[in-house]
Amino acid sequence: MTLPLPSIARRMAFLLLAGFSLAGCRLEDLTPQQIGMIASSVQTIGKAARPVSDEEEYYIGRAVAARLTATYPLYRNKRLTEYLNLVGQTLALHTEQPATFGGYHFAVLDTPEINAFACPGGTVLITRGMVASVKNEDELAAVLAHELGHVIHRDGVAAIQSSRWSQALLIIGSQAAREFSSKETAQLVSLFQGSIDDVVKTLVVNGYGREQEKNADRAALGYLAAAGYDPQGLVGYLERLQEAGRGSKGGILATHPGTDERLANVREAGVPAADRAGVPRRSKRFAETVP
Repeated sequence: MTLPLPSIARRMAFLLLAGFSLAGCRLEDLTPQQIGMIASSVQTIGKAARPVSDEEEYYIGRAVAARLTATYPLYRNKRLTEYLNLVGQTLALHTEQPATFGGYHFAVLDTPEINAFACPGGTVLITRGMVASVKNEDELAAVLAHELGHVIHRDGVAAIQSSRWSQALLIIGSQAAREFSSKETAQLVSLFQGSIDDVVKTLVVNGYGREQEKNADRAALGYLAAAGYDPQGLVGYLERLQEAGRGSKGGILATHPGTDERLANVREAGVPAADRAGVPRRSKRFAETVP
Protein backbone atom coordinates (compact mmCIF):
# COMPACT_ATOMS: atom_id res chain seq x y z
CA MET A 1 0.00 0.00 0.00
CA THR A 2 1.36 3.45 -0.90
CA LEU A 3 1.48 5.89 1.99
CA PRO A 4 0.07 9.44 1.63
CA LEU A 5 2.78 11.91 0.69
CA PRO A 6 2.80 13.77 4.02
CA SER A 7 3.40 10.46 5.83
CA ILE A 8 6.20 9.56 3.43
CA ALA A 9 7.85 12.94 3.85
CA ARG A 10 7.66 12.70 7.64
CA ARG A 11 9.16 9.20 7.65
CA MET A 12 11.97 10.16 5.31
CA ALA A 13 12.75 13.31 7.26
CA PHE A 14 12.84 11.27 10.46
CA LEU A 15 15.25 8.73 8.95
CA LEU A 16 17.58 11.39 7.62
CA LEU A 17 17.55 13.46 10.79
CA ALA A 18 18.11 10.31 12.84
CA GLY A 19 21.14 9.60 10.69
CA PHE A 20 22.63 12.99 11.42
CA SER A 21 21.91 12.47 15.11
CA LEU A 22 23.75 9.14 15.07
CA ALA A 23 26.68 10.92 13.49
CA GLY A 24 26.79 13.31 16.46
CA CYS A 25 25.03 16.25 14.83
CA ARG A 26 22.28 18.03 16.76
CA LEU A 27 19.40 19.57 14.84
CA GLU A 28 20.46 23.07 15.88
CA ASP A 29 23.97 22.35 14.55
CA LEU A 30 22.78 21.57 11.02
CA THR A 31 23.86 24.08 8.40
CA PRO A 32 21.36 25.58 5.94
CA GLN A 33 23.05 23.48 3.24
CA GLN A 34 22.50 20.25 5.21
CA ILE A 35 18.87 21.14 5.89
CA GLY A 36 18.43 21.90 2.19
CA MET A 37 19.86 18.50 1.28
CA ILE A 38 17.44 16.77 3.66
CA ALA A 39 14.47 18.64 2.17
CA SER A 40 15.62 17.85 -1.37
CA SER A 41 16.05 14.15 -0.58
CA VAL A 42 12.64 13.92 1.07
CA GLN A 43 11.07 15.56 -1.99
CA THR A 44 12.82 13.13 -4.32
CA ILE A 45 11.74 10.07 -2.35
CA GLY A 46 8.20 11.39 -2.08
CA LYS A 47 8.11 11.62 -5.86
CA ALA A 48 9.03 7.94 -6.09
CA ALA A 49 6.33 6.88 -3.67
CA ARG A 50 3.42 8.72 -5.22
CA PRO A 51 1.14 6.61 -7.41
CA VAL A 52 2.07 6.42 -11.08
CA SER A 53 -0.58 8.25 -13.11
CA ASP A 54 -2.46 6.62 -15.99
CA GLU A 55 -0.62 8.84 -18.46
CA GLU A 56 2.78 7.97 -16.98
CA GLU A 57 1.87 4.29 -16.98
CA TYR A 58 0.98 4.48 -20.67
CA TYR A 59 4.27 6.09 -21.68
CA ILE A 60 6.29 3.72 -19.51
CA GLY A 61 4.45 0.84 -21.18
CA ARG A 62 5.25 2.20 -24.64
CA ALA A 63 8.92 2.41 -23.73
CA VAL A 64 8.85 -1.13 -22.32
CA ALA A 65 7.23 -2.40 -25.52
CA ALA A 66 9.91 -0.63 -27.57
CA ARG A 67 12.61 -2.40 -25.53
CA LEU A 68 10.96 -5.76 -26.10
CA THR A 69 10.51 -5.23 -29.83
CA ALA A 70 14.19 -4.28 -30.08
CA THR A 71 14.97 -7.80 -28.84
CA TYR A 72 12.08 -9.61 -30.52
CA PRO A 73 10.98 -7.89 -33.77
CA LEU A 74 7.30 -7.65 -34.58
CA TYR A 75 5.85 -10.46 -36.67
CA ARG A 76 4.67 -8.81 -39.89
CA ASN A 77 1.37 -10.55 -40.51
CA LYS A 78 -1.43 -7.99 -40.82
CA ARG A 79 -4.25 -10.52 -40.78
CA LEU A 80 -2.96 -12.26 -37.66
CA THR A 81 -2.39 -8.94 -35.89
CA GLU A 82 -5.93 -7.79 -36.68
CA TYR A 83 -7.29 -11.11 -35.47
CA LEU A 84 -5.28 -10.89 -32.25
CA ASN A 85 -6.66 -7.39 -31.63
CA LEU A 86 -10.22 -8.57 -32.31
CA VAL A 87 -9.90 -11.24 -29.63
CA GLY A 88 -7.99 -8.97 -27.24
CA GLN A 89 -10.31 -5.96 -27.58
CA THR A 90 -13.35 -8.20 -27.08
CA LEU A 91 -11.87 -9.47 -23.83
CA ALA A 92 -10.84 -5.98 -22.69
CA LEU A 93 -14.44 -4.77 -23.03
CA HIS A 94 -15.45 -7.40 -20.48
CA THR A 95 -12.88 -6.45 -17.83
CA GLU A 96 -13.14 -4.00 -14.92
CA GLN A 97 -11.21 -1.50 -17.06
CA PRO A 98 -12.50 -1.58 -20.66
CA ALA A 99 -10.42 1.48 -21.60
CA THR A 100 -6.97 2.79 -20.66
CA PHE A 101 -5.29 6.17 -21.21
CA GLY A 102 -3.82 5.08 -24.56
CA GLY A 103 -6.08 2.11 -25.30
CA TYR A 104 -5.29 -1.60 -25.50
CA HIS A 105 -2.91 -2.86 -28.17
CA PHE A 106 -2.01 -6.44 -29.09
CA ALA A 107 0.85 -7.64 -31.29
CA VAL A 108 2.90 -10.73 -32.14
CA LEU A 109 6.67 -10.96 -31.66
CA ASP A 110 8.64 -12.87 -34.28
CA THR A 111 10.31 -15.55 -32.16
CA PRO A 112 9.61 -19.28 -31.70
CA GLU A 113 10.01 -18.87 -27.94
CA ILE A 114 6.74 -19.48 -26.08
CA ASN A 115 6.03 -16.36 -24.05
CA ALA A 116 3.72 -13.39 -23.51
CA PHE A 117 4.28 -9.95 -22.01
CA ALA A 118 1.88 -7.47 -20.40
CA CYS A 119 3.30 -3.95 -20.65
CA PRO A 120 1.97 -1.25 -18.31
CA GLY A 121 -0.86 0.82 -19.75
CA GLY A 122 -2.42 -1.77 -22.04
CA THR A 123 0.05 -3.20 -24.58
CA VAL A 124 0.12 -7.00 -24.72
CA LEU A 125 2.78 -8.79 -26.76
CA ILE A 126 2.75 -12.52 -27.41
CA THR A 127 5.31 -14.52 -29.34
CA ARG A 128 4.84 -16.39 -32.59
CA GLY A 129 5.75 -19.53 -30.62
CA MET A 130 2.90 -18.83 -28.21
CA VAL A 131 0.42 -18.42 -31.07
CA ALA A 132 1.61 -21.70 -32.59
CA SER A 133 1.21 -23.49 -29.27
CA VAL A 134 -2.51 -22.80 -28.79
CA LYS A 135 -5.05 -25.18 -30.33
CA ASN A 136 -8.05 -22.89 -30.73
CA GLU A 137 -9.37 -19.38 -30.19
CA ASP A 138 -10.49 -20.14 -26.64
CA GLU A 139 -6.92 -21.01 -25.66
CA LEU A 140 -5.58 -17.91 -27.42
CA ALA A 141 -8.16 -15.83 -25.56
CA ALA A 142 -7.06 -17.48 -22.29
CA VAL A 143 -3.46 -16.35 -22.85
CA LEU A 144 -4.58 -12.78 -23.62
CA ALA A 145 -7.01 -12.72 -20.69
CA HIS A 146 -4.22 -13.71 -18.31
CA GLU A 147 -2.00 -10.89 -19.58
CA LEU A 148 -4.90 -8.43 -19.34
CA GLY A 149 -5.17 -9.44 -15.70
CA HIS A 150 -1.60 -8.23 -15.17
CA VAL A 151 -2.33 -4.94 -16.96
CA ILE A 152 -5.50 -4.25 -14.99
CA HIS A 153 -3.93 -5.21 -11.66
CA ARG A 154 -1.03 -2.85 -12.56
CA ASP A 155 1.53 -5.52 -11.77
CA GLY A 156 4.14 -3.78 -13.92
CA VAL A 157 3.65 -0.55 -11.98
CA ALA A 158 4.04 -2.49 -8.73
CA ALA A 159 7.43 -3.71 -10.00
CA ILE A 160 8.50 -0.09 -10.52
CA GLN A 161 7.40 1.12 -7.13
CA SER A 162 8.80 -1.74 -5.04
CA SER A 163 12.18 -1.58 -6.77
CA ARG A 164 12.47 2.20 -6.50
CA TRP A 165 11.55 2.14 -2.83
CA SER A 166 13.88 -0.66 -1.78
CA GLN A 167 16.81 1.02 -3.53
CA ALA A 168 15.97 4.44 -2.09
CA LEU A 169 15.80 3.05 1.44
CA LEU A 170 19.07 1.17 0.92
CA ILE A 171 20.81 4.41 -0.02
CA ILE A 172 19.31 6.18 2.98
CA GLY A 173 20.38 3.37 5.29
CA SER A 174 23.97 3.49 4.08
CA GLN A 175 24.30 7.27 3.88
CA ALA A 176 22.17 8.62 6.74
CA ALA A 177 24.97 8.32 9.30
CA ARG A 178 27.00 10.85 7.35
CA GLU A 179 26.19 14.02 5.49
CA PHE A 180 24.19 13.52 2.31
CA SER A 181 26.33 14.63 -0.61
CA SER A 182 25.26 15.66 -4.10
CA LYS A 183 26.40 12.21 -5.26
CA GLU A 184 23.88 10.44 -3.02
CA THR A 185 21.14 12.87 -4.00
CA ALA A 186 21.94 12.15 -7.66
CA GLN A 187 21.70 8.42 -6.92
CA LEU A 188 18.19 8.91 -5.55
CA VAL A 189 17.15 10.97 -8.56
CA SER A 190 18.48 8.30 -10.93
CA LEU A 191 16.29 5.67 -9.27
CA PHE A 192 13.19 7.20 -10.79
CA GLN A 193 14.61 7.18 -14.29
CA GLY A 194 15.10 3.41 -14.31
CA SER A 195 11.43 2.45 -14.17
CA ILE A 196 11.55 0.96 -17.65
CA ASP A 197 14.45 -1.29 -16.67
CA ASP A 198 12.44 -2.48 -13.66
CA VAL A 199 9.52 -3.59 -15.79
CA VAL A 200 11.61 -5.21 -18.54
CA LYS A 201 13.55 -7.18 -15.93
CA THR A 202 10.32 -8.34 -14.32
CA LEU A 203 8.77 -9.38 -17.63
CA VAL A 204 11.79 -11.06 -19.20
CA VAL A 205 13.99 -12.25 -16.33
CA ASN A 206 12.27 -12.45 -12.97
CA GLY A 207 8.60 -12.87 -13.83
CA TYR A 208 5.74 -11.81 -11.59
CA GLY A 209 5.24 -13.21 -8.12
CA ARG A 210 3.10 -16.25 -7.36
CA GLU A 211 0.26 -14.18 -5.94
CA GLN A 212 0.22 -11.91 -9.00
CA GLU A 213 0.12 -14.92 -11.34
CA LYS A 214 -2.62 -16.54 -9.29
CA ASN A 215 -4.72 -13.37 -9.40
CA ALA A 216 -4.15 -12.96 -13.16
CA ASP A 217 -5.27 -16.55 -13.81
CA ARG A 218 -8.38 -16.12 -11.69
CA ALA A 219 -9.22 -12.82 -13.35
CA ALA A 220 -8.78 -14.49 -16.75
CA LEU A 221 -11.47 -17.04 -15.93
CA GLY A 222 -13.95 -14.24 -15.31
CA TYR A 223 -12.98 -12.28 -18.43
CA LEU A 224 -13.30 -15.38 -20.62
CA ALA A 225 -16.74 -16.26 -19.29
CA ALA A 226 -18.00 -12.67 -19.56
CA ALA A 227 -16.80 -12.40 -23.18
CA GLY A 228 -18.44 -15.69 -24.18
CA TYR A 229 -15.26 -17.76 -24.37
CA ASP A 230 -14.78 -21.16 -22.78
CA PRO A 231 -12.81 -20.69 -19.52
CA GLN A 232 -11.77 -24.33 -19.88
CA GLY A 233 -9.41 -22.98 -22.55
CA LEU A 234 -7.11 -21.79 -19.76
CA VAL A 235 -7.13 -25.21 -18.12
CA GLY A 236 -6.48 -27.01 -21.41
CA TYR A 237 -3.63 -24.70 -22.30
CA LEU A 238 -2.01 -25.04 -18.88
CA GLU A 239 -2.24 -28.82 -19.11
CA ARG A 240 -0.33 -28.84 -22.39
CA LEU A 241 2.13 -26.28 -21.07
CA GLN A 242 2.65 -28.59 -18.11
CA GLU A 243 3.54 -31.43 -20.47
CA ALA A 244 5.88 -29.23 -22.54
CA GLY A 245 7.58 -28.04 -19.37
CA ARG A 246 8.87 -31.48 -18.53
CA GLY A 247 11.61 -31.03 -21.11
CA SER A 248 12.13 -27.26 -21.19
CA LYS A 249 12.54 -24.38 -18.75
CA GLY A 250 12.79 -21.48 -21.18
CA GLY A 251 10.33 -18.76 -22.16
CA ILE A 252 7.13 -18.58 -20.16
CA LEU A 253 8.23 -21.58 -18.09
CA ALA A 254 11.13 -19.55 -16.71
CA THR A 255 9.05 -16.50 -15.76
CA HIS A 256 5.85 -18.05 -14.40
CA PRO A 257 5.16 -20.30 -11.41
CA GLY A 258 5.08 -24.04 -12.12
CA THR A 259 2.08 -25.10 -14.18
CA ASP A 260 1.15 -27.68 -11.52
CA GLU A 261 0.63 -24.83 -9.10
CA ARG A 262 -1.24 -22.68 -11.62
CA LEU A 263 -3.56 -25.54 -12.55
CA ALA A 264 -4.32 -26.23 -8.90
CA ASN A 265 -5.13 -22.55 -8.31
CA VAL A 266 -7.40 -22.35 -11.36
CA ARG A 267 -9.28 -25.50 -10.42
CA GLU A 268 -9.61 -24.29 -6.85
CA ALA A 269 -11.12 -21.03 -8.13
CA GLY A 270 -13.72 -23.00 -10.08
CA VAL A 271 -14.04 -22.90 -13.86
CA PRO A 272 -17.27 -21.16 -14.96
CA ALA A 273 -19.63 -22.95 -17.33
CA ALA A 274 -18.99 -22.28 -21.00
CA ASP A 275 -21.29 -20.83 -23.65
CA ARG A 276 -20.76 -23.24 -26.57
CA ALA A 277 -22.86 -21.33 -29.10
CA GLY A 278 -19.95 -19.49 -30.68
CA VAL A 279 -17.52 -22.43 -30.88
CA PRO A 280 -18.08 -23.31 -34.58
CA ARG A 281 -17.60 -19.69 -35.69
CA ARG A 282 -14.51 -19.26 -33.50
CA SER A 283 -13.02 -22.53 -34.71
CA LYS A 284 -13.44 -21.51 -38.35
CA ARG A 285 -11.96 -18.06 -37.73
CA PHE A 286 -8.97 -19.52 -35.91
CA ALA A 287 -8.27 -22.11 -38.62
CA GLU A 288 -8.42 -19.48 -41.36
CA THR A 289 -6.12 -17.01 -39.60
CA VAL A 290 -3.48 -18.73 -37.48
CA PRO A 291 -0.59 -20.00 -39.63
